[in-house]
Amino acid sequence: MSLIGTLTSGVSALKSFTQGLEVIGNNIANVNTTGFKSSKATFADSFSNTLRGSAPSNGSTSNQAPLQVGTGVQISGITANFGQGALTSTGNTTDLAISGGGFFIVKDAASGQQYATRDGEFRIDDQGYLVNPQGYRVQGLTGGTPAAPLSATNTGAIGDIRIGQNLPAATGTPPVQPKLQSISIDTAGNVIESYSDGSSATTNRVQLQNFSDPTALTKEGNSLYAGFEAAGPLNGGTTPGGSVLSGATAGANNPGTNGLGAIQSGQLELSNVDLTEQFADMITTQRSFQASSRLVTVSDTILEDIVNLKRS
Repeated sequence: MSLIGTLTSGVSALKSFTQGLEVIGNNIANVNTTGFKSSKATFADSFSNTLRGSAPSNGSTSNQAPLQVGTGVQISGITANFGQGALTSTGNTTDLAISGGGFFIVKDAASGQQYATRDGEFRIDDQGYLVNPQGYRVQGLTGGTPAAPLSATNTGAIGDIRIGQNLPAATGTPPVQPKLQSISIDTAGNVIESYSDGSSATTNRVQLQNFSDPTALTKEGNSLYAGFEAAGPLNGGTTPGGSVLSGATAGANNPGTNGLGAIQSGQLELSNVDLTEQFADMITTQRSFQASSRLVTVSDTILEDIVNLKRS
């Protein structure tokens, strides 16, 4: 405890409001980040020094209120806002946005680590995998072929979504092998491949996952989240070395069902940062910081007077 309590309170406020400004600054810096979710810092008072404890009343005296002096402020929490961001059209089929709840699940093929993300800026790599900008593979139901497309009876298996791996059988004389011409992805996440012979088939299905408490997810950078166990996966769960989409084969993770949003192909979800709100919070926090710095200045003046008492 310092000689002057206001010095301790002022310093704690300077530290806390600095962290609050860092949160606001990060939100503003990511106003154009695809799929970014803003955060908000909340504050709580620190431990109070008790000068006199409370006491109940008795037959002759009334109750006694405590005498307590606070020691400042601290960050009580930094909570993410997972509200829907606006959707913008890109015209790129593999760009996907979620209209509603849920997260895409991507997997690092090298480490096996899975991440959740709202950033659907995907592409098809040189091996045919649907991947995010970091090369992590989008997870979903796989295994459909032109002869046996994914359906209610052929649910496939959970894995890395891969395009153009099974083509229709060659036909004609001489035999001509049909080629993959294009793909489309509908609102249910079905990846539909169209071939040069005029046929088409659903070979994969993008799956989504939601969580009981998304605010418990841990930000890992690049719009990726980890910490699934703390967040409580719905319609599935985590198993050692397995997929968080454990309910996918039963249809529990299909987009548009069980509270999950619909897939919008050719669109991306923008940041949900509200600049008006952020600037208002920044002004309030800045003024609080200035007031706290004044506390330190006043405390310094009082300490100077105490030091100079011997001279007077």
